[in-house]
Amino acid sequence: MSDPRAVLLTRRDLLSATAAAAGAAMLPPAVYASDFHRFKHGAFDITVVSDGFITLPAEILLPDATPEERQVIIQTLGGDAQGAPVQANIPLIRHGGDLILIDNGSGTNFQASAGRLAANLKTLGIKPVDITKVVFTHAHPDHSGATSTSDGKVLYPNAEYFVSEAEWSFWTDKAFETHTPTALHDFARGAQRDLFAVKDRLTIVKPGQEIVPGMQVVDTPGHTPGHVSIELAGDGNLLVTGDACTNDVIFFAHPDWHFGFDTNPQIALKSRKRLLDRAASEKIQMLGYHWSYPGVGYAERKDNAYRFVRA
Repeated sequence: MSDPRAVLLTRRDLLSATAAAAGAAMLPPAVYASDFHRFKHGAFDITVVSDGFITLPAEILLPDATPEERQVIIQTLGGDAQGAPVQANIPLIRHGGDLILIDNGSGTNFQASAGRLAANLKTLGIKPVDITKVVFTHAHPDHSGATSTSDGKVLYPNAEYFVSEAEWSFWTDKAFETHTPTALHDFARGAQRDLFAVKDRLTIVKPGQEIVPGMQVVDTPGHTPGHVSIELAGDGNLLVTGDACTNDVIFFAHPDWHFGFDTNPQIALKSRKRLLDRAASEKIQMLGYHWSYPGVGYAERKDNAYRFVRA
């Protein structure tokens, strides 16, 4: 089996390769503001707000699939030869006096079909100044790219920001370019742009720590070295998975397959299997970032893999 990092595209390559497909694609109905998905979980009121969608090439989504498998799955995802669209589902969580975002989307720093979060929040009556906390699962541009606006202003000016210690250390390493693949250099510059923009209000966290009571940081490394998921207590618990399991259509049925943007492919596989196994064993509800909107459901074991069951 080839190493997925062999097909890892730079951010610039990805934008170029998918711009036409993303620009031409119809906005999936589920990203519209009228389709907000709301539910209560323990002490948390959650609204899944769409940031739109991004289009990814087949070699990133399915590096391990056969040509025949690729064709079937890409069609299932609504894609074509250029790639397939995947959603960007962002939970807006109200807890007491806090209004919390888990990731903040692409802003203007990724594909034109994404960056819809702020507009959709406005439809909900939520202004940028109302957000009190932003928690990063990781610092890829489709998760942290909206940290600052095109003129350099912090988009959510009253928010505290949280990122894992390992994520901060990886992307802000001064010697980054000397010991990482060239494909990651653009991503590092984007991560540094986003993290440094809020450095004076950024809290570094470790797995096991709480953001607010009942909201715990869970270690799920591999997609990036410091990738974390967020677990909410109550009602059997809820795991906000980020990109620990990147897509519901692909990786529940094929938990052994790699994803082309995983920085540490084998560690990412272990994290994904551990997450899905725990979720299936304990019947934990999950909310996935790039899953079919609204991305809320459960994992059930099926043969040697899993089946995604909508909540």
